Amino acid sequence: MSRADTADASEETTPFGGAPTGQTASFAGTATREAAPLDGVPRQRAEPPAAAATPAAAPASAAAPAPASAAIRLFQPARIRPWRLLPGPRSTPFTFVYTLLLVATSLFAEHADPELVHALLQSSSTDVEHLAQAPLAVLVASALWIAGGMTSAYAIAFLLVLTALERRAGALRTAAVFFGGHAVATLATELPVGAAVALGHLPADSLRRLDYGISFGVMTCTGALAGLLPAWARWPLLAGVTWFAVSNLLVSGDPVSDSGHFLALILGTLAWPLLRRPRAPRPKPIVSARC
Repeated sequence: MSRADTADASEETTPFGGAPTGQTASFAGTATREAAPLDGVPRQRAEPPAAAATPAAAPASAAAPAPASAAIRLFQPARIRPWRLLPGPRSTPFTFVYTLLLVATSLFAEHADPELVHALLQSSSTDVEHLAQAPLAVLVASALWIAGGMTSAYAIAFLLVLTALERRAGALRTAAVFFGGHAVATLATELPVGAAVALGHLPADSLRRLDYGISFGVMTCTGALAGLLPAWARWPLLAGVTWFAVSNLLVSGDPVSDSGHFLALILGTLAWPLLRRPRAPRPKPIVSARC
């Protein structure tokens, strides 16, 4: 075989015995021309996108797992915050300020001259004579003292009940419930005493009986708070306080004050519809910007 024939054979066959190199190039050119769109021929099928260009959807099993902190929060018990049982200057301003006043008057009553303390208590008493002379002044002054001091049951109930009520109803509603119950229960118990003295059923010194303290207001707020609690806490609280008031009324030797406690509790339950209304939102401060 001559060199020309050898060269022609090498050009017609591939090194591995496949198709000739010239035919491969012609086939590639033909495929390229077939893939390219032809001018003047309508409705040609578009070339499908490459598989690598289409991002595959991630399978559900490959989704990112939830963070461990979220799973921990699901099984984390509720934090107990006992300090919320006590008043604070920002969360419960009415109860906080009122508590400071009661602490001051209680310390004064414990360490001051007994004769001076007795004179102040007598002038603050909501008896019939003082109510006839200056009703508003004695109603306010009588609520600045704690009968029995800071360690009495009503002092402890004052802290717990008024703090819980103010957190749910607000400062204005809590103050209205407290002083409203204190005033109504006082007038409802003292006016019958004056009528009984006028009719001769009670002695004249009953017009000057010593009557002061925060117990009427505390009982009213307790009855009001029961209406804002869930059912599992409302009815046990109401049943326990009612039993306390009724038992004292039947056993105690001061029917005037004990009947006032029971009446104050009823007044608190009558305030449920007013306290359950949603509070109006606080107005936002208007900020004026200078141009």
